[in-house]
Amino acid sequence: MPTSAGPRRVVVTGLGAVTPIGNDVESYRQALCAGVNGVGPITHFDASHHGCRFAAEVKDFDPSGHLDRKETRRWERFCQFGVVTAKQALAQSGLKITEDNADRVGVLIGSGIGGVLLMETQALVMDKRGPDRVSPFTVPMMIPNMAAGLTAIALGTQGPSNAVCTACAAGSNAIGDAFRVIQYGDADAMVCGGTESPISPLSVAGFASARALSCRNEDPAHASRPFDAERDGFVIGEGSGMLILEELSHAQARDARILAEVIGYGSTCDAHHVTAPPAGGGPAAKAMARCLADGRLEPSQVDYVNAHGTSTEANDKTETAAIKMALGDDTAHSIPVSSTKSMTGHLLGGSGGIEAVATVLALTHGFVPPTINHVTPDPDCDLDYVPNEARELAVNVALSNSFGFGGHNVCLAFRRWS
Repeated sequence: MPTSAGPRRVVVTGLGAVTPIGNDVESYRQALCAGVNGVGPITHFDASHHGCRFAAEVKDFDPSGHLDRKETRRWERFCQFGVVTAKQALAQSGLKITEDNADRVGVLIGSGIGGVLLMETQALVMDKRGPDRVSPFTVPMMIPNMAAGLTAIALGTQGPSNAVCTACAAGSNAIGDAFRVIQYGDADAMVCGGTESPISPLSVAGFASARALSCRNEDPAHASRPFDAERDGFVIGEGSGMLILEELSHAQARDARILAEVIGYGSTCDAHHVTAPPAGGGPAAKAMARCLADGRLEPSQVDYVNAHGTSTEANDKTETAAIKMALGDDTAHSIPVSSTKSMTGHLLGGSGGIEAVATVLALTHGFVPPTINHVTPDPDCDLDYVPNEARELAVNVALSNSFGFGGHNVCLAFRRWS
């Protein structure tokens, strides 16, 4: 439980990543530094009749080292991503889960839409072949919480287990909520992050119909261009990012390598519109301000902001305004802000997971990832977006923003461990 000295301190001891630009943390880090573009034509299904025919797919994903053949065949892709990245993170952390500590280790994973492809395919099965031919795995494999459930089963964790479904803020909410679980003494360690596999005919058609997706089919490599004046929508992506969080003394007692410290978490709601943020970004700015207050940080202490940066007209200018409101105009203009979605696309509920991993990597390796495809300045987006090339920089404190449909706003703060 929290003591008179304050809540328990929480540190990061492990990372896992399966992304459109790398299927492990080191590959992902190298790709971020190099500004690798993960966007290309859709191969998961025939998209020839779709308005948008490209996405940021995970390439050459092989779960065989982590899952057996039966699990690979039955589990939905978002669950496979989640379990694989959780195992990667656990391996890096060196944490051993035993009968003695299993009830002190928990799982908290976010996903925006879960097994959407399974829902689509089984709906077609029922329509064409009748209800008796629907797979018995339909319900357990389509529900968004199953990534958390299967991860707990795979790792043997018996502590707090939960799933967050706050659209594109889900991964960050999961990390922030796991942070709170440890702070308040309900667990000593948590596996947390986000996972998503939304590249399906219905998802792509739905987002395109809502005019949220870029339809730059003739040039998909330059379609994801956050904060650029010529942006025309986001690029849908898939993948997963996981962190192992531990209470500080618990990690120190086993001589764990500490990567970073989680120091702040802020969350608000726009209460404004189903999909659009309010002009000016007030509630998003308040989430950032609450995060700073939670971490006892002054704006001048922030060295880097990993932006939500979706490459949509509404988000990018609203987030820019929110950053300036939360940090102060002068401070905001002096801090590098970048969107790794320019490389990975937008993983919806998985984005907060891989972006938290990117933020921790920035702290541990002393660099700021670039915003690639940033060519044409936008007067409404006038911050330092680290255009096109990574930047070497000693990053001591970094923020990571995530915003979701329904008006969910989340900000996380991390500090370099020294």
